[in-house]
Amino acid sequence: MDDSSLHKKVQGKVAIVTRGASGIGEATAHLFADHGTLMVVIADIQDEQGQQVATSIGINRCTYVPCDVTDEDQVNNDGILNNDQKILELDPFALDRLFAVNVRGMAACVKHAGRAMVDSGVRGSIICTASAVASIGTRRHTDYIMSKHAVLGLIRSASLQLGMYGIRMNCVSPALVATPMTCKAYGMDMESVGKVSSSHISLEGMVLKVDHVAEAVLFLASDASASFTGHDLAVDGGFLASKALF
Repeated sequence: MDDSSLHKKVQGKVAIVTRGASGIGEATAHLFADHGTLMVVIADIQDEQGQQVATSIGINRCTYVPCDVTDEDQVNNDGILNNDQKILELDPFALDRLFAVNVRGMAACVKHAGRAMVDSGVRGSIICTASAVASIGTRRHTDYIMSKHAVLGLIRSASLQLGMYGIRMNCVSPALVATPMTCKAYGMDMESVGKVSSSHISLEGMVLKVDHVAEAVLFLASDASASFTGHDLAVDGGFLASKALF
């Protein structure tokens, strides 16, 4: 499908992008605006950055709304990554905090978005962010891996429950992408994280970027994916396929 065709399939829609002040969310907000959405709403706790992104897109096409994921009255589809958590030294308090954001916060977002869409009769699309590691185990970040497995359970169950209202429920699962969060977690700059990511995927010369994930989100939000629901779209350059080789 060419770019102009996809452009037509999101024109006139309203897009709410949680965690839209930086990283994948920021790229997604810009991409939706570039493809003719009626309005982009950015929800985040990074007030200054969120306002800057909204201003860069244009206040007539984008607005910023403060939103704290841990407060269900504000709900957000967010994500955090703790310092390295291994099972033998697992900190349950850190695990609870991570699950409050990555799982409970995301479930609350889906709950309230779904309620608003059902009440308004909107046959729309809800897209969550999981991870390529939601389908495998790793030697690090045990609580983060657990939380992303939970996201897959959420979208698969919610897709069955919301489908009767014509609401589609999907997720994107990126492999390692250089974002402010991943750079901080690994203590590396953007270029270094990109090199680490490239070394674990099967597509030679591919460096996964936030734009690749944003384009997948745009596709799932558009009418081009009208038959997709309960789907986990891997944006991983062959990462999962390469794991199967072993």
